[in-house]
Amino acid sequence: MPKYQHQELKIYNSLSGEKETFQPVTPGMVGMYVCGPTVYNKVHLGNCRTFISFDLVFRYLKHLDYKVRYVRNITDAGHLENDAEEGEDRIAKKARLESLEPMEIVQKYTVDFHTILHTFNNFPPSIEPTATGHIVEQIEIVKSIIDQGLAYVSNGSVYFDVLKYNETEKYGILSGRKVEELIANTRDLTGQTEKKNPQDFALWKKAEPQHIMRWPSPWGIGFPGWHLECTAMSTKYLGDEFDIHGGGMDLKFPHHECEIAQGKAATGKDPVNYWMHANMLTLNGKKMAKSTGNNILPEEIFTGNNPNLSKAYSPAVARFFMLQAHYRSVLDFSDEALQAAEKGFHRLMEAFQTIDSLPTSNSSSFDVEELEQKCFDAMNDDFNSPILIAHLFDATKLINSVKAEKASLTQSDAKKLKQFMSEFIFDVLGIHENLSFSNTDNSDETKLSGLVEMLIELRTKARENKDFDTSDQIRDQLLDMGIELKDTKGKTEFKIK
Repeated sequence: MPKYQHQELKIYNSLSGEKETFQPVTPGMVGMYVCGPTVYNKVHLGNCRTFISFDLVFRYLKHLDYKVRYVRNITDAGHLENDAEEGEDRIAKKARLESLEPMEIVQKYTVDFHTILHTFNNFPPSIEPTATGHIVEQIEIVKSIIDQGLAYVSNGSVYFDVLKYNETEKYGILSGRKVEELIANTRDLTGQTEKKNPQDFALWKKAEPQHIMRWPSPWGIGFPGWHLECTAMSTKYLGDEFDIHGGGMDLKFPHHECEIAQGKAATGKDPVNYWMHANMLTLNGKKMAKSTGNNILPEEIFTGNNPNLSKAYSPAVARFFMLQAHYRSVLDFSDEALQAAEKGFHRLMEAFQTIDSLPTSNSSSFDVEELEQKCFDAMNDDFNSPILIAHLFDATKLINSVKAEKASLTQSDAKKLKQFMSEFIFDVLGIHENLSFSNTDNSDETKLSGLVEMLIELRTKARENKDFDTSDQIRDQLLDMGIELKDTKGKTEFKIK
């Protein structure tokens, strides 16, 4: 029996502002779309947090035995500077600055994006379509919206008629904004004269002679609007009505608001049942910004080559740190917070690795299945990873109690404990299993482990020879380096403080 049949998953729906019991359009199957990157520069850490958050969602849905089709697009055309209606395409501008073809820029930064997410141990999506690969589909949607009388052609561009749409539908249903307020707050901007109303948004833009990225259409040479591509690609692969649409909080308005309007105008259906939004990432309590130097790139975390960091941190620690906060909460990134996350990560991994060597008895002093259900309950409550991690640390305390022979565990329960902890740590949270000390790769942690084990062996021999001065010296010098030795029955173990 699939797990989802006896687990009630609730998702916070940005559309209703409430947690709702998840019921997919098709039983046993989930369609999920997440807005991908505009590939004109290196992916920044805030984006990484969003994609790690939805990787967690993807992983947990799979863990519940749903068949998931996860679609995440690549924006490689149509996204203008400052999310505006006028100006230069972000990719075209970068191509001009670097003296490259736009598709060279796209390839360069798509590879960077994939490399970084792979390093964070993100699963690839089921389908990763590109905007330039779906021009035909976008043109067909524009035609459909024009046929419904909800879009108009002006000077070779096509605009969505927000006021006309608002006569029968509600533009602003996701963000809570009212059209009347949008009209009152709209400034007169150059280039808006061809619109009927300032709040109308572009479905198709006429390409000026200097615009590099351009395609033929029934309305002339141009390029698609940024909002349109997500409507085209999500509905092509997931249908006119699908389960989950995710993205960063900054996309709620206008991007996702426009997607709802476009989808409803084109098909007559509300396109998405559950809208999910991941919150922002700050650095040392302030908004990240390259201009102020309050910024950090993902690879700088792994090398430590950033003035905000005192040392390098592994991708697993960085991922673990991000998942210690709920995806809907603001997360502040700092060196101190990473250090604390690193200690917690090692404590959790160390406990997990000792399960096989725990002493077992004829009875258990705690209920393993109850603890496992608590982990499910945390994730069923809108993917609450910090509560899940708290329960995994409860398991860590119990493991250490059994190790110290202050609690008991049967052999059968020990196997159950290892199984469910493995599933939630590695499968659901997506923590790199190959970063544990027990593996034999060439990572720095593995080399450190080997070196410490060698010193432990030397210390053991010194103690056997009653050379307690050498034994104490090894212990004390390792402690000075932050490595604590613990003598238990018949063996010595270590942990990094």
